[in-house]
Amino acid sequence: MHNLSSHWEHLTKLALAEVEATLAELPAPLSERAARVPVTIEPKPNAGVVAEGIAEDSLGLFSGPSFGDEDNSASPLPPQIILYLENLWDFAEADEEIFLEEVHTTYLHELGHYLGLDEDDLFDRGLE
Repeated sequence: MHNLSSHWEHLTKLALAEVEATLAELPAPLSERAARVPVTIEPKPNAGVVAEGIAEDSLGLFSGPSFGDEDNSASPLPPQIILYLENLWDFAEADEEIFLEEVHTTYLHELGHYLGLDEDDLFDRGLE
């Protein structure tokens, strides 16, 4: 179990450092807003999320009200971004450099959903 635990800790540290680096690259007004959206790390989507229609191999997920809708939302949960590290690692075929690139892209993709962009908008920005 120790090996699995240290692997998870390593992936978590890499992913969170990449999120911080990505935030630092954003323009100040966007970075300040994005920094308020918590990033949660999970291995894979849980059964409840999958039952709601999220693919088991999803790399990330945005949940909660999007920016601008937070005050008017009936959602009891605040906005959050979830990164599925085991799926990202599998997608990167255990290549650390590709993993970091995918964390970067997935974080920006989910942040785009928070900002109100749909899949077409994200595709047009190279964040598919």
